[in-house]
Amino acid sequence: MNKTDLRSYGLTPFFEQEAASYKGLFIARVCEQHRNLYRVVCENGEILAVVSGKLAHEANDSTGFPAVGDWVMIDRIEDSSGNAVIHHVLRRKSVFTRKAAGTSHERQVVAANIDLVFICMALNADFNLRRLERYLSIAWDSMATPVIVLTKADLCADLETKLAQVSTVSVGTDVVVCSCMKDNGYQSILPYIERGKTIAFIGSSGVGKSTLINRLMGKEVLDTKEIRSNGKGRHTTTHRQLLLLPNGGIVIDTPGMRELQLDSANLSRSFEDIEALARKCKYRDCSHTTEPGCAVRSAIEAGELAEERLESYLKLQKEIGYEGLNYRQLEQEKIKRMFGSMGEMKQAKRFVKKKNQKR
Repeated sequence: MNKTDLRSYGLTPFFEQEAASYKGLFIARVCEQHRNLYRVVCENGEILAVVSGKLAHEANDSTGFPAVGDWVMIDRIEDSSGNAVIHHVLRRKSVFTRKAAGTSHERQVVAANIDLVFICMALNADFNLRRLERYLSIAWDSMATPVIVLTKADLCADLETKLAQVSTVSVGTDVVVCSCMKDNGYQSILPYIERGKTIAFIGSSGVGKSTLINRLMGKEVLDTKEIRSNGKGRHTTTHRQLLLLPNGGIVIDTPGMRELQLDSANLSRSFEDIEALARKCKYRDCSHTTEPGCAVRSAIEAGELAEERLESYLKLQKEIGYEGLNYRQLEQEKIKRMFGSMGEMKQAKRFVKKKNQKR
């Protein structure tokens, strides 16, 4: 039997080092999840697996369970005598999470160990800048790099206007335009695809994620449906799925999100323009409403910043619990979200400094 090259599935020394500490177990990557059953890829190919009772018992919430993209440790590399058992989930280098839909405070892992997040938004009825800001805030928080992928360009009569609007919220983020109605309409995303790199396709239902992936795969591996009469696409993906592209690279297809509630977000990256202005305000705890010397209000009055963007920023701050914090408290809260504590931040800085000195 030919062994599967797990490096083509994104295996790196980061995961190999931790995996080596689990004697008698084998490393695998989660490709699909169906309730309590997982499909994983190991050195012998794809097999089915379930989580161990101990792992399930020790999981504090759903984020403690394996998710698509996770590297896990299993007890066997063939399932002819029963499903493999997942005993450990290796540390995630990145993870895209959202607050579970509804009133629950539980977090939901959308994709793990991703290098890029393709935020897909159609240029027709799906176009929504405020939703795009939400996606960007979570994507930057995931520790992966977001790329805005504007789909269905063939259905857009005012492309230049839409691109200008996107530029007002895409600070520091690449923007590419696609149209899968044309044979080469997906070519603009090819430069981002590399062997061993994982890309998660995120976006609303029917924006063309599955169609793009089918183009990259060179065949129809994912179901797609025609656009409705109202211009909106139809929801087709029902579960998350990791696929190895024939020319290298890994993609994760995800179901469309009707609701995207924030559990945590990196507003400093997604709203760099507002935070840069806020640092120039006369008062550090400026609320950007009626205070004198507010640089943010001045930018709005000068037509350099849209009022709607500030409203979105303040709304997202409130949603993740930043509302009412002064400048110092806000910085401390960001450190806590990123590193866990001030001590861990200092430890991370020492590690980077030491690593740079060795170069």
